[in-house]
Amino acid sequence: MDNWWKEAVIYQIYPRSFLDTTGNGVGDLNGITEKLKYISDLGVDAIWLSPFFTSPMRDMGYDVSDYTSVDPLFGEMHDFERLISIAHENKLKVIIDQVLSHSSDQLEAFRKSKKSKNTDKSDWYVWANAQSDGSPPNNWLSVFGGSAWEWNSEREQYYFHNFLPSQPDFNFHNEEVQNYLLDIVKFWLDKGVDGFRLDTVNYYFHDKKLRDNPKSPKIFTEPPVNPYYLQNQLHAINQDENLEFLSKFRSLLDRYPEKTSVGEVGDSHNAIQIMKKYTSESKLHMAYSFELLGNEFSSTHIKNTLEKFFEGKINNSWPCWSFSNHDVKRHLSRWDKTESDEFAKLSCALLLSLKGTPCLYQGEELGQVETDLEFKELTDPPGIRFWPKSKGRDGCRTPMTWNHKLNHAGFTKGKPWLPVKEKQKNNSVSLQQKSLESVLNFYKEFIAYRKINKNLSKGDQIFIHEKDNILIFTRNFKNSRTSCVFNLNNKRCIYKNIFEDMDIKISNNAEIEKNQIILNNYGFMILEDKKD
Repeated sequence: MDNWWKEAVIYQIYPRSFLDTTGNGVGDLNGITEKLKYISDLGVDAIWLSPFFTSPMRDMGYDVSDYTSVDPLFGEMHDFERLISIAHENKLKVIIDQVLSHSSDQLEAFRKSKKSKNTDKSDWYVWANAQSDGSPPNNWLSVFGGSAWEWNSEREQYYFHNFLPSQPDFNFHNEEVQNYLLDIVKFWLDKGVDGFRLDTVNYYFHDKKLRDNPKSPKIFTEPPVNPYYLQNQLHAINQDENLEFLSKFRSLLDRYPEKTSVGEVGDSHNAIQIMKKYTSESKLHMAYSFELLGNEFSSTHIKNTLEKFFEGKINNSWPCWSFSNHDVKRHLSRWDKTESDEFAKLSCALLLSLKGTPCLYQGEELGQVETDLEFKELTDPPGIRFWPKSKGRDGCRTPMTWNHKLNHAGFTKGKPWLPVKEKQKNNSVSLQQKSLESVLNFYKEFIAYRKINKNLSKGDQIFIHEKDNILIFTRNFKNSRTSCVFNLNNKRCIYKNIFEDMDIKISNNAEIEKNQIILNNYGFMILEDKKD
């Protein structure tokens, strides 16, 4: 089925934090393989693996020094090949990260590039002369803080880095670079992977003229912790040339049957439009941005985000939606001060009912919450730099909790790379598997329901109500209808019963009494047309 990804549920795995089988405190590929049955039992269709390639780990693997090898921390190539084989036996597709916008400064190509302006790799990265006063070529800033330009004394020029200085950006205007990166993609396709998640997919090209970025159109009530967000990234990212490269990328994928791709659209005030553009007319299969990964959680925001994507002629564009991932605070802690099971179940049902492909983040199915870390426990560069106002991404990356009775919840027999704390231990798999009312078992139930309900996996979406944080919409496919009612409030709400001709299929904290729908805190219900 060529469009399997449209109906799929994807499960993101952060390999460092999934399961350690060696005792070194870091999760590995064999740990993932060991837990494939657990993942399969969830009912998901595909796994997305964050980077496991050889890397100095300055940015936890998003700084690649060898694109076609496995870092010894995670195992060896035969471990990955075994993982793919067993995943496929369990009817799980395997999607892997590809970090194409930048490399590690330890990549051999960068080592050559910085030596001289006259090597075969001189133009593989973005180099520029200092201004007359010695300052960087323009005002571009790094996502991780400070200037996006770093002086190199060997070459006597600045090089461009959107992230850490140890993560120099490739020069995508050089076709040799494009071909080199496409060869890497082909290498993993030949290994049998089923698709790719493309990191910072809108960061590939830069403005050749190196023009200054203007200020952001966003209005800030107070300055952001990171001044990067005060700029409109008009020239550093989001260049039109990206579209041509994505067409080349898609052309390569189309030579292999049933492959897919999902692109991460990073910081941009028009991210939804970029998602649509990048997934139209034989480019990416799917894209996601941070609209539903941010601090705003309201019925109006969700409705506006979905309608904005699907409005007008979209040329088969397709979104991937998620509420949590490895880059943001876990959504239970972000949106619900009580971090309740009721909210965990509501967010599950809501995400899996939206039009688009849902992506879950490991531990989400346990109702896992953000880990509160001390400064001395941090490993994440932006967390260390912007402490204490921003604690970085470590809090959502702490290890999976498998067994509450074991040290470090069964993640490792050694010292974990990030700590496992009691609050997270209390959400362990071992506790939830035994309880029919657990968040884990609710995820299994709803994923299974989504598989048999073509309205949710294939249907159009029509919003009926979004006021007062009560969100109601229908999903319609052919002559069938499913209605979804969500109370996004942590209090009781009552709504008129407009569903007398429908039966409740799944509900939590909600009921119908005569002409009223009673929605207790974070209550919701899924209804279907009554059968004749």
